[in-house]
Amino acid sequence: MASRSSRRPKHSESGPERLHGRHVIAEALVARRRALYKLLVRPGAPSAELARLIELAKGAEVPVVETDPERLVELAGETGAGLQGALLEAGALPEFSQVSQLLIEGGSARGRRVLVVLDGVEDPQNVGGLARVADAAGASGLVLARRRSPPLSPALARASAGAIERLPVARVGNLVRTLEDLKKEGFWVVAADPEARQELFTMPDRLLQGDLAVVLGAEGRGLRTLVQATVDHPVRIPMRGQVASLNVATAGAVVLFELLRREEFSPSGS
Repeated sequence: MASRSSRRPKHSESGPERLHGRHVIAEALVARRRALYKLLVRPGAPSAELARLIELAKGAEVPVVETDPERLVELAGETGAGLQGALLEAGALPEFSQVSQLLIEGGSARGRRVLVVLDGVEDPQNVGGLARVADAAGASGLVLARRRSPPLSPALARASAGAIERLPVARVGNLVRTLEDLKKEGFWVVAADPEARQELFTMPDRLLQGDLAVVLGAEGRGLRTLVQATVDHPVRIPMRGQVASLNVATAGAVVLFELLRREEFSPSGS
């Protein structure tokens, strides 16, 4: 059994990150999974949204510093478009290095666990979008490979609308071994595969019950061969239009919410 200290997520030792956007800042201040250094806000009477961020910062004992608007934009750099009068300086988001640690952190009170596993999805916008979908669909956590996956950057946090602040993440060295370990823990591995014979919506309920690892591959390349070989149930999203495929974040949303629908509304669901 791992010690308590070994189960803690790792924090990067790099300099402070600068988060902006009301949702991202609010989620970071509420979740408190990062080191929180200070909230920079424009001077003057705050709007209702800015006043809430200030209240959250004070509740988390984070210093609030009035800062010239031009300086806020300068600090935000290239990401400063649409700056909403506030900037949060914080540490990097923590990441687990083993999926077993993630399972402890992201355990579900209902007993069912769903992990979203990404194979070669490198675009921060897509990973952020998938994090938002995973959180909304009640997933227990997100699994990324150390190679060919983006850092949990402020841009990714914005793409997730702050959901990544709450969703536990593990970054592992060997995705195939991780899936095999999950199978030993009782997980079934489901993957979105446009070449699969079985359609998602006609998949028997009995094959989609219990703990699940939902694997999504990069657009164009799809799943790597060794990853694909670990999949128990490849499923195809039926396409009726002229477009041959979906964006990976959209495909992930279809699969995850179909699983949620079956769990909560199917007569055979628990």
